[in-house]
Amino acid sequence: VSKKIPWPLGSFHNNRSFLSIDNLCFTIAELLTRIDVPPGIYNVSDSESLSTTQLISIMADELNIKTRIIHLPRKIIHLIAKMGDILHLPLNSERLKKLTENYVVSNQKLVTALNKSLPVSAEQGIRATVRSFSQKSRSGNGPVL
Repeated sequence: VSKKIPWPLGSFHNNRSFLSIDNLCFTIAELLTRIDVPPGIYNVSDSESLSTTQLISIMADELNIKTRIIHLPRKIIHLIAKMGDILHLPLNSERLKKLTENYVVSNQKLVTALNKSLPVSAEQGIRATVRSFSQKSRSGNGPVL
């Protein structure tokens, strides 16, 4: 996003689960300090999912960069990916699948067990992460987004 390279997969609509550090710390603190939470296996994630296109839009907005999303027809993208399979290009069918399919988990069991909502939305968590990384990159102490 910061390099202003357009996202060419805007015509794909997927959903991804994210987990902000704030929600992770909140969950750990709740589990360590409360005795009323039943033991079990819990999925820990932000309560809402975001599409990759939404993620790119949020990042661009936070960095004050014009969103660059290209909505190429899906058939053309699939054709390019098939060519990538044959010619060993960076975009191939396997990579396209990974970039465009859904990866969503439900945290409903956790929210029910805690009997309270997680404090940070997925969008707030992404924005905080982008701000953190962009501040580090400006100071020379971290990666560039």
